[in-house]
Amino acid sequence: MAVTNDLEADQRVDRNARTLAEAGCSVLLIGRRRRREPRSLCGRSYGTERMLLLFRRSALFYAEYNLRLFLRLMTVRADAFFANDTDTLLGCALAAVLRRRRLFFDAHELFPDVPELVDKPRVRRVWQWVERRCLPRVDGAFTVCQSVADCYRKRYGTVMTVVRNLPERSAVEALSHRDSYGFDFAAARRAGASVLLYQGAVNIGRGVREAIDVLEYLPGCRLVVAGAGDELAALSDYAAGREWSGRVAFLGRVLPAELHRLTPQADLGLCLLEDLGLNYRYSLPNRIGDFVAAGVPILATDFPEIGRVLRRYPVGALAESCPAEKAGDGYVRYLRRLARTIENALAEWKPLSPAEREARFASAREDLCWEKEKKRLLDAVGTIIPPE
Repeated sequence: MAVTNDLEADQRVDRNARTLAEAGCSVLLIGRRRRREPRSLCGRSYGTERMLLLFRRSALFYAEYNLRLFLRLMTVRADAFFANDTDTLLGCALAAVLRRRRLFFDAHELFPDVPELVDKPRVRRVWQWVERRCLPRVDGAFTVCQSVADCYRKRYGTVMTVVRNLPERSAVEALSHRDSYGFDFAAARRAGASVLLYQGAVNIGRGVREAIDVLEYLPGCRLVVAGAGDELAALSDYAAGREWSGRVAFLGRVLPAELHRLTPQADLGLCLLEDLGLNYRYSLPNRIGDFVAAGVPILATDFPEIGRVLRRYPVGALAESCPAEKAGDGYVRYLRRLARTIENALAEWKPLSPAEREARFASAREDLCWEKEKKRLLDAVGTIIPPE
């Protein structure tokens, strides 16, 4: 299995690898090593390798990674190669063709449509070329939601099995712990404040800027941002310049086990996305499942996949998408509407007893869990590579 991150915080890849290992596969997960001292991956039920690359970003990073990955896959003992996202597909596909091995592909998103590539048509065309050339050679394909599956079928004729990015039921017990991680939730509650939580990559279009700005109209709220990404430094500087900067906390990268202890302490989980193309519009972020597992009500953008979940289960409220223009009267009106939506959500959930809250989340937890999703993964893999 291959992925371009450092393996530490990718919950989907970890769940896939553990599920296949538990089913009797010998799994080796290959990723990258960052220049800082890596955190330990001890205790995992599968093997791991991390390559220290010369280049850290841009086309040179992807070229070096896929070349190094291809060379490694030409020597490793394997019956199949499993590419996670389009940025690992070329190296895996070349090795699979030359060695006549099975090839699996898991699209965590519509990679050529990520916001970072919206204004880079040449780069988009390169990734579209990779998909166009490699996907016909794939033996089994997976993705995170039906909307993305429909897009790939329309574009390339590729039929994908939907395996949603959801937490395990066994994580609920861990999520019940009330330990803090870099933010004093107890002090916030003693002060009568409500805690809004954003967790995930701090990248363009994720609604973190809007969450900072809306605090101007929510004096009784504090914002916790748990995650790292391309926009972290810029947004930290931006928040520091606001009069209410003392009510914003950036925790940086938080590993999954630590996140499980942090998430249940929030009063409202935020998933506010800007409409920056199909990748965001058709997404079903894993934080939706994490908030459900933690029993934290959700405020999320009314996009197709997210809206389908929140309309089916009474676990949160929907909001309009974040505007592209972050100035002027239109933006102020948006922030005021968002503030009212947050106030209404908090007013609905805060008076509920623990039993009433649990009743609202019970059916969602039963359905939105990895125990259901992993059966689709195992069935699809087992059809192509029958167990011995």
